[in-house]
Amino acid sequence: MVTNLPAEAKAKWLKVMEAKTPEEKMKALEDFLSSVPKHKGTEKLRLWATRRLAELREEIEEKKKRKTGRGVSFFIEKEGDVQVVVVGPPNTGKSMLVNRLTGARTIIADYPYSTTYPVPGMLKYRDIYIQLIDTPPLSRDSVFTNRVIGLARNADGLLIILDATMDPGAEFNEVKEILREYGIILSKPAGRVVIEVSRSGKHGLRFTLMGRLLNATLDDVRKLLEEYRIYNAHIKIYGEVTLDDVEQALFENTAYKPAIVYINKADLVKDIDTVIKAFTSSCNLPILYGSAMTGLGLDKIGEVLFNQLELIRIYTKSPNTPPSEKPLVLRKGATIRDVAESIHRDFVKNFLYAKIWGKSVKYPGEKVGLEHIVEDGDIVEIHIRG
Repeated sequence: MVTNLPAEAKAKWLKVMEAKTPEEKMKALEDFLSSVPKHKGTEKLRLWATRRLAELREEIEEKKKRKTGRGVSFFIEKEGDVQVVVVGPPNTGKSMLVNRLTGARTIIADYPYSTTYPVPGMLKYRDIYIQLIDTPPLSRDSVFTNRVIGLARNADGLLIILDATMDPGAEFNEVKEILREYGIILSKPAGRVVIEVSRSGKHGLRFTLMGRLLNATLDDVRKLLEEYRIYNAHIKIYGEVTLDDVEQALFENTAYKPAIVYINKADLVKDIDTVIKAFTSSCNLPILYGSAMTGLGLDKIGEVLFNQLELIRIYTKSPNTPPSEKPLVLRKGATIRDVAESIHRDFVKNFLYAKIWGKSVKYPGEKVGLEHIVEDGDIVEIHIRG
């Protein structure tokens, strides 16, 4: 076991996973932390839990501000299909970029820290909506860093803005290191596990394998999860993972956030190709460059975010009717069960079969079951009892 936790702590962690509101999560996390023994194996877990409690306290204070109308709130309600937080060092042009992409009324100035609260805007790409959040600068000496981290942790992905006239490589390393210290990583692990715990119902443990277990069987995973009193969950395995990776996935102390980089102010640099070439050698994320001022490169951001976030569009229909114009937006690896649950919670309980037109089936209108994996652009017709 990675953390070597006693049975009491494992049982209490389930309450943290099930908690939905910040108040519930904070209470459950405090209770969990009180049962975690202090030894070398739990140092990182205890540090993460302490930082997470601080974030939750600030989030609760933000909720109070919204209710009373006093002060400016840092909390941004998710709207659209996905939420992407725009982060970067001071004066890189984040606000102008969000303004140009979405029309949001951001504060644009040529001095650092002009943005002191988050501003949302909506970017439309194809037929999906990406909510972009402009944020205060992310730096070690900023009083807003903890709150920006909270926004980043809750987002679906990140858009990192750097300055071509400065040292993009150094700026990127600083941003990456700050995020890493708070438990947010930008590099997609070779293998990863996603565990979605169900609070109600009796679905049991379901597995979607898009990879393999290296040193264990699915029965070993079942036994591990039962130690944490998890009996109803959807476990998605990507790439090659170990049993330790499965246990680590139960905790939120390391969160992978898909991200892309946009190097701004390229119009102010004479030899931009040399700058980009040097930067590319030290960054494995998708890289765009251009100018928020002139609009260069902005038209590519929606497409690159769509691909990096691994989104898919699923169009639903009823029998003898055309497909919906607005798709369901899910992640790669989604199944018919995910589609059904997105439409209505009773659709799974009363499910008979689904018909699919698209890339995930061999022929148009093929009948499939709940565990069939859908692909981008599929048209799905679900048939239920009654």
